[in-house]
Amino acid sequence: MAYLLVVDDERDIVELISRFAEHEGHTVDTAGSGAEAISLCRKNDYDLMILDIMMPDTDGFTVCKKIREEKATPVIMLSALGTEQDKLMGFELGVDDYVVKPFSPRELMARVKAVLSRNTAGKPKSEIVIQGVRIDTLAHEVFVDGEKKELTAKEYELLLYFVRNRGIALTRENILSAVWGYDYFGDDRTVDWQIKLLRGKLGQYRKCIVTLRGTGYRFDEKA
Repeated sequence: MAYLLVVDDERDIVELISRFAEHEGHTVDTAGSGAEAISLCRKNDYDLMILDIMMPDTDGFTVCKKIREEKATPVIMLSALGTEQDKLMGFELGVDDYVVKPFSPRELMARVKAVLSRNTAGKPKSEIVIQGVRIDTLAHEVFVDGEKKELTAKEYELLLYFVRNRGIALTRENILSAVWGYDYFGDDRTVDWQIKLLRGKLGQYRKCIVTLRGTGYRFDEKA
């Protein structure tokens, strides 16, 4: 699963790509202008950007050039311009792939998968992205809809334990043993309290931590 940015001034195209990308399990941000895309890229670390060339304020080539000055975000260029010169210009800027409109959404998703695979091959997985929650496991940082959240060490460990065991029913005893350790002598109310605090920091995604009456909790990314 990846964190994508879709940039196009045609709303129908943005919604179409977003729908297919989310169906594939990706988290998607959108932008309707070049300026908005640049602003979002400076704020967030995207795994890939799908970028239209023809936009009213700043064209895709300029957007790509500005972003390349700061980050190495993979880019799939999307445009009605299919000439060899346009493609060469894009590839000279470091574009990873080039898709000409009209396009098949399924083919575009296949290209997204291929670009992501090329760019992550041989690299250790350092991020976990679930909906709008991004966990950087190297930096021990958590972002919710692009905003960094200050979690305590236990809140971070608790969240990481949940997402690595998502879909599994976890008893309070399971959670205490995994997060606090076997030699912890507290009671299961500690778990409930920490989960209450963690939910407060997850915002709209608090619903992903589902309470199982009489059992414990389950992390459900589709909740």
